[in-house]
Amino acid sequence: MSEPTPGPAHKRSILESLGLHRPELRAWAMYDWAITGMWAVIVATVFPIYFAKVAGADLAPGLATRYFGIATTLGLAFIALLAPIMGAFADFRAVKKKMIGTFAGIGIAAVACMFFIHQGDWLLAAILFVLANIGANGSMVFYDAMLPHIAREDEIDRVSTAGFAIGYAGAGILLAINLTVIMKPDWFGLPDTTLPTRLAFLSVALWWFCFAIPLFRRVPEPPVAVLPASQAGRNPIGVAFERLGQTFKELRGYKQASLMLLAFLVYNDGIGTIIRMAAIYGEEKGIESHVLIGSIVMVQFVGIPCTFLFGALAGRIGAKPAIFIGLVVYAGISVLGYFMQTWVHFVILAALVGLVQGGTQALSRSLFASMVPREKSGEFFGFFAVFEKFAGIFGPLIFTAMIIVTGASQYAILSIIAFFIVGGAILIFVDVDEGRRVAREANRAADERARTPEMSVP
Repeated sequence: MSEPTPGPAHKRSILESLGLHRPELRAWAMYDWAITGMWAVIVATVFPIYFAKVAGADLAPGLATRYFGIATTLGLAFIALLAPIMGAFADFRAVKKKMIGTFAGIGIAAVACMFFIHQGDWLLAAILFVLANIGANGSMVFYDAMLPHIAREDEIDRVSTAGFAIGYAGAGILLAINLTVIMKPDWFGLPDTTLPTRLAFLSVALWWFCFAIPLFRRVPEPPVAVLPASQAGRNPIGVAFERLGQTFKELRGYKQASLMLLAFLVYNDGIGTIIRMAAIYGEEKGIESHVLIGSIVMVQFVGIPCTFLFGALAGRIGAKPAIFIGLVVYAGISVLGYFMQTWVHFVILAALVGLVQGGTQALSRSLFASMVPREKSGEFFGFFAVFEKFAGIFGPLIFTAMIIVTGASQYAILSIIAFFIVGGAILIFVDVDEGRRVAREANRAADERARTPEMSVP
């Protein structure tokens, strides 16, 4: 047999080091590319500004921001309440891909309909924003739950960080294109009205739809859990609730995964608050809109290599120490944010966020995935989604409360450091090796049940 040529072998080694060496891994990661543009354009930058200046133009000062906050909370709370039962259902029915498609369809349709939002249409804008959040966050519950099925234990960190890095690339490209069209509409023969921005919303929907296709074509549906004979043939919703109760009790048996969830709830609260409040805080400090949006574009491109580097770093020192590094940088960002005065300061802070954001969140996902049983990945990631979404609710509430109490946003931004200190302190007690050992034992037990004919589902 002839020796393989150096070229392909070299390419394979690069892809393997990035966590993209199999077709299903690349197709899975492409969904991050597809959906991250929604977070960047609709959640973080263009839509919030459009909501305040156009859709809510006829509202009294401050009302637009309040309504936008309410819409954000409603969308997150809906998924937080529904995610565990959806995950439980998907673990014993081969529907993870169908659920991704259903929720993605809701989100894509909602974002596409944002094209029809004009001045004063704040209620329509709020409703569509709620639906877009439900669609995006709902699809991510099942997307994340597929990770332990497609990646081996020794590659799960690299695969997770690859997804985040590719997501940054897609979001950065889409956001840069939209920012150019919005700021220079004459270059494209467009009127200087709301049309360029509304076309940006439409482009997000098309981008999300087109680049989600590889996941449905290349990623196999994960195998379902084998039900005991007592649950076979029963109403699937009833079984889902029963399994959910069992999983909640079993969390005590997965002590390390439970501790990881608690740590994630706390420190991700700080991360989410910085992401959601950065633009508003910058605007209050007098930073111009084009600088705010441009900085968020920069975050996407800085995040691409840095997220890959976090995956490589986790391979050398472990995911947990790498997350600690990210939390230390985030604490520094909170302190520096307190002293921020100029647009240069904001750009520096944005670069620091890009340095650690993707890696910290990706490794949190993969670390949790490595400590839960594969057959209940949907249920456990349902709980993961609950903690993630409630973290997105409490952080901004505390941020707002600090402004009310102290009368200054600087103290609110400084208070975020507490989330990283407390979350990091809890993370110290997570025994990763023990958590993974328990998960491996559960996987072996599940494999044994699957090989026992009387336990199989008819």
